[in-house]
Amino acid sequence: MSFDFDLFVIGGGSGGVRAARVAAQGGARVGLAEESRMGGTCVIRGCVPKKLMVFASSYRAIFDDARGYGWDVSNGELDWPGFRGKLEAELDRLEGVYQGILTRNDVDWYNQRAVIRDPHTVELADGTSYTAKHILVATGGRPFVPEMDGAEHVITSNDIFHLEQLPKSILIVGGGFIACEFSCIFNGLGVEVTQFYRGAQILRGFDDEARGLVADKMIEGGVKLHTGTNVVEMEDRGAEGIWVKATDGSHRTYDKVMYATGRVPNSEGLGLEDLGVEFGRRGEVVVDKYSQTAVPSIYAIGDVTNRINLTPVAIREGMAFVETVFNGNPTAPDHELVASAVFTQPELGTVGLTEEAAREQEPIEVYCTSFKAMQSAFAGRDDRVLMKLIVSQETRRVLGCHIVAPQAGEMIQLAAIAVKMGATKEQFDATVAVHPTMAEELVTMKDPMRTA
Repeated sequence: MSFDFDLFVIGGGSGGVRAARVAAQGGARVGLAEESRMGGTCVIRGCVPKKLMVFASSYRAIFDDARGYGWDVSNGELDWPGFRGKLEAELDRLEGVYQGILTRNDVDWYNQRAVIRDPHTVELADGTSYTAKHILVATGGRPFVPEMDGAEHVITSNDIFHLEQLPKSILIVGGGFIACEFSCIFNGLGVEVTQFYRGAQILRGFDDEARGLVADKMIEGGVKLHTGTNVVEMEDRGAEGIWVKATDGSHRTYDKVMYATGRVPNSEGLGLEDLGVEFGRRGEVVVDKYSQTAVPSIYAIGDVTNRINLTPVAIREGMAFVETVFNGNPTAPDHELVASAVFTQPELGTVGLTEEAAREQEPIEVYCTSFKAMQSAFAGRDDRVLMKLIVSQETRRVLGCHIVAPQAGEMIQLAAIAVKMGATKEQFDATVAVHPTMAEELVTMKDPMRTA
């Protein structure tokens, strides 16, 4: 049978674009459809604009530190319209880069929604249909807002970058990394921040000691963090703001209310339900280790599969898909020991097992130190950092590494190489420290803090 394309990709995010480009470079005829902006969540609504906002929000503390070092500086005020304009220009540039990648590699791309009509046919919003030997679903995910009265008045992470002006006060509902990151961002930008989380502690799933320190420092920094708390009622009161009543009985108004209560896969309305593709509990597309669905010609990668919802993982899955389908080399993406960072203030970097998970698995030793970093201590700040290694008593392998510190994301990327290679505690110890640095503590902790 002759097809219009060897591969048709639905979704123009990082994973979809990477798969399309690599397949096309190998000689495949490739089409791609994206209903929104090319670049997907990470480039347009997530990682990139968020990190730029993290940078912008950090200057308040930098000004304070500068005075501690003898510089005569004043904080001034953030020019939000100026920053937002520059941010939007950068996102436009990056979208153009993604479009250029596809065009230069002879990928036919369409700025339209696509649905799958049969295992080999894709229909665009304008009614045009194309056939493809293989179809790759890379539609990502979207913010989840629970059904409730007043839900129409809340904003999500998708809306943050388009605010005409900074609010004077904001309530952020949620306790995951997106909620915590934006609490720190807005707090750093001078907004009065309140955060509700229904659980006992923020950042569920991360190491307890590490997330506890992040929570403490967020509160010390000015975030009004309320755990064990949720929204009961909400009402738009016009110019007065959004009135919110909490489960603890308190109530007040906020200029904005943001929900960051998780994300769900963008799997609805693609036609997959009618073709026999299986879905998980949260609506994720169920795939095997090679990213293949129950329909042999249809594959899925990235957040729509709800495996590990990180941009670099989606890219790796896209590369493995091309290797499997077009290069004849069955390759399963490696989801073991994936490092990640939470860009709170301070940052949290992590790779491998938490102390809680490791001690359920086997006997361990915990090496841990917390101290004042030289730079902030000299400036007069009482910030503390945390360096923590989880070590197997039997094999001596480092099972997990957790860092809470400025630039923890940069540090954990390098530590992850050693952990991924199976380095032992003794190999960490044999590494000569770089002094004076915060990261040197990872190779100078000689005695375990505790065993379990």
